[in-house]
Amino acid sequence: MDFLAQAFSGFSIAFEPINLVYCFIGAILGTLIGVLPGIGPTATIALLLPITFRLSPVEATIMISGIYYGAMYGGSTTSILVNIPGEAASVITCIDGYEMAKKGRAGPALGIAAFGSFIGGTVSVIGVMLLAAPLAAVAVKFGSPEYFSIMCLGLTLIIYLAQKDLLKSLIMAGFGLAMGSVGIDLVTGEPRFGLGIIELNEGVGLVPLLMGLFGISEVALNLEKEIQREFVTTKIKNLLPSLKDWMDSKMAIIRGSVIGFFLGILPGGGAVIASFVAYALEKKFSKHPDKFGTGVIEGVAAPETANNAASSGSFIPLFALGIPANVVMALLLSCLMVHGMQPGPTLIKMHPDLFWGTVASMYIGNVMCLVFNLPMIGIWVQLLRVSYKILFPLIVLFCSIGVYSTNNTVFDIYVMLFFGVFGYIFRKLEYEFAPLILAFILGPMMETALRQSLILSKGSFLIFFKRPIAAVPLVITLAILLLAAIPMMKKARRKMAEAAEED
Repeated sequence: MDFLAQAFSGFSIAFEPINLVYCFIGAILGTLIGVLPGIGPTATIALLLPITFRLSPVEATIMISGIYYGAMYGGSTTSILVNIPGEAASVITCIDGYEMAKKGRAGPALGIAAFGSFIGGTVSVIGVMLLAAPLAAVAVKFGSPEYFSIMCLGLTLIIYLAQKDLLKSLIMAGFGLAMGSVGIDLVTGEPRFGLGIIELNEGVGLVPLLMGLFGISEVALNLEKEIQREFVTTKIKNLLPSLKDWMDSKMAIIRGSVIGFFLGILPGGGAVIASFVAYALEKKFSKHPDKFGTGVIEGVAAPETANNAASSGSFIPLFALGIPANVVMALLLSCLMVHGMQPGPTLIKMHPDLFWGTVASMYIGNVMCLVFNLPMIGIWVQLLRVSYKILFPLIVLFCSIGVYSTNNTVFDIYVMLFFGVFGYIFRKLEYEFAPLILAFILGPMMETALRQSLILSKGSFLIFFKRPIAAVPLVITLAILLLAAIPMMKKARRKMAEAAEED
């Protein structure tokens, strides 16, 4: 009964008019961002972060959540109609979705993507309600050694799973940890790595960093490449899938919901990996795997269901443990911290209105996305025709206004431009920013947990291995790094041997 009472209170919060408005704004804005290629939910949330500081924590969380899962809905529209993924998690949808559209079946493809996203999101939200609170109750017993170990494991998994090049990922994580260390040392009171710049005594601002990396660099990168958009010109009809389409897709939706939810919980898993895994698994279970890539509806249903389930599942480690599973959750973590809230085991108990209100709003937001996504297909298609020459200058303007309004200082704009150039260069070199952002946000928390642990143990690192819950994540972390390093060492040794033979 306690669970039902809390769920009911959550819906009473979510149905408050102001919260419904922000849920609607988040869902519609997320869908729009998912439709427009080249922006994505991370950049959008980074742009809107200064606005959320002026909202209540519940309103801000509801809106950010809506943007995140709304983008999962919108990304399928572009993938199916234009063969360009509006969002990274919809890359795999292009394969069969666009083929269906070319065969005149764009309607059923868009329909099953929307319904699959709704089902996956709903199943995942139920999982959040059932698992987050019990996990938080267990995590209350954690101390600083356990938190340090779990954060190390989470950061390592994100680096290992999300990136192809481990060395580049480690370099970016190192940059993130270094930038997170800039500012006044809370223990000694001495300024660190500030280069004598007074403004850096408070540390590198998160908003200028995000705006530069995801706003300015994104614009600069997209301006130099011409995105070819081949629109499907056939009339879109039969948006409601037929009975045969449902029968072909039902197992793909079920498997996608389960896979997406559990991969969303894992740090580094996220919507992108969930969509690829769901597609690969569906192809393996299929009676006709050779038809995948030619326009089968299961190839659309599986990844679209999985990416929505993963986006909702990623809220569990944030709310229960205070550890972001991906970059979007890291942005939400920073937003809550600005509001004076520390996500973790005590959040659900201390701020039940935030947790239950947000979870209930996800149900409502998923319904909004389903209701508005299909009827507004025609509008989304027209928006795809908007020239990027108009869109990108507006992004730069919003970035500058957002950065300046945070602290009303021009220095933050200089920081944004610096990271814009930094981001542009490193994107050209094919470096990803997920490890950098997560290390930047988690770094100070890890440092605090490490220092507290060493104070408790009087300087002995054995404290991390004397406590089982702290030891296991550290051992897994070391094993992951070792497993990743062995192939790199073998490859380097092979190159040295080949060079020696040539000499």
